[in-house]
Amino acid sequence: MKRSLFLLYGVFCYLVFLGVFAYAIGFLGSFATPTQLDGPLVGSFWKALAIDLGLLVLFAVQHSVMARPAFKRAWTKIVPKQLERSTYVLFSSVALIIMFAFWQPLGGPIWDVMDPAAKGTIYLFYAVGWLVLFLSTCLIDHFELFGLRQVWSYFRGSSTGEPTFVTPGFYKLVRHPIYVGWIMIAWFTPIMTLAHLVYAVVSTAYILVAIRWEERDLIDVHGESYLRYKRAVPSLIPRFGRSAEAAGLAEQV
Repeated sequence: MKRSLFLLYGVFCYLVFLGVFAYAIGFLGSFATPTQLDGPLVGSFWKALAIDLGLLVLFAVQHSVMARPAFKRAWTKIVPKQLERSTYVLFSSVALIIMFAFWQPLGGPIWDVMDPAAKGTIYLFYAVGWLVLFLSTCLIDHFELFGLRQVWSYFRGSSTGEPTFVTPGFYKLVRHPIYVGWIMIAWFTPIMTLAHLVYAVVSTAYILVAIRWEERDLIDVHGESYLRYKRAVPSLIPRFGRSAEAAGLAEQV
């Protein structure tokens, strides 16, 4: 019974994530969802800005603090280790749901692309950002990243094993392709409003800080293997002229 409940909980958390993921495509793209990132300002500008910044900080703190090893060690004294990742995914999803519900558009378009071909091209790159983000999670084990592998292994009575360091696909070009997708999603929009700019700037700043925290943890876990990889492969912007060399060094880790 316990194993079945753990599995059901993990599946529930993953389904919540899928719903949030789908909603986020419309919310950030400002189409097909009841609440959207862009829109006219209603009420006080400074109050709306304070709410939006608070929502972004809430997500950033939750997303980073719960991912740190020290927090995980303390957290797994309360939450079973098999459910730690699923619970992280659920909390991240809830933080995004809160943002979807309470986000305040600020009006003030900074740019508004009217040409149909240009607008279509921008939306294409927006879609590519989502595709890069999703495929990057699959390359490093999508189901482990979102907690399903842990609850499934527990249900079967098997071990998930120790984490291994691999650099498949996009990871031979950049160290953080998930963040590359996230940045593309934030910036590729045919209508850039003040609220969208706030989201894009804060998200990009968060990514640059989060990379330093994450890589510190990765070095602690993987040691010299990750340091060699870090020297060979750029963080966010590919160096295509050195891609073959970088790929060869990445394979050695």
